Amino acid sequence: MKKYNVFDCSMVELDRHHSDRKGNLSVVENGETLPFDVKRVYYLYDIPGGESRGAHAHKELSQLIIAASGSFKVTLDDGKMKRTFFLNRPYQGLYVKPGMWRDLDDFSSGAVCMVLASDVYLASDYIRDYNEFLRFRKNLQ
Repeated sequence: MKKYNVFDCSMVELDRHHSDRKGNLSVVENGETLPFDVKRVYYLYDIPGGESRGAHAHKELSQLIIAASGSFKVTLDDGKMKRTFFLNRPYQGLYVKPGMWRDLDDFSSGAVCMVLASDVYLASDYIRDYNEFLRFRKNLQ
């Protein structure tokens, strides 16, 4: 696996279709919008004030993280550098490449975090201990 850094992760602008009378629509299509096919979608909501989520990394999984409603921060860590993104627009998403530690926090009231993932849930793909994550990063090419 390639060793990505926090600057390989970036914001992705989704197509926006606007109607003055009917609101907005954004579209994500496999093979078109993202550099991976979506195999799993999940979302976080009703997160109590002051709580954080994430605190893990994935060995192989790619993700697009979207603030479907409200706002929150995502801090990515590649073991050497950290980079924080503020998500607050439903037509933008943060493309997170494999091998990044991520922390999500500062959720606004009513925030909904939607995640589009490149694979189904695999417990073996998760790294939940930060020191184990650092060892994993050190062994990447």
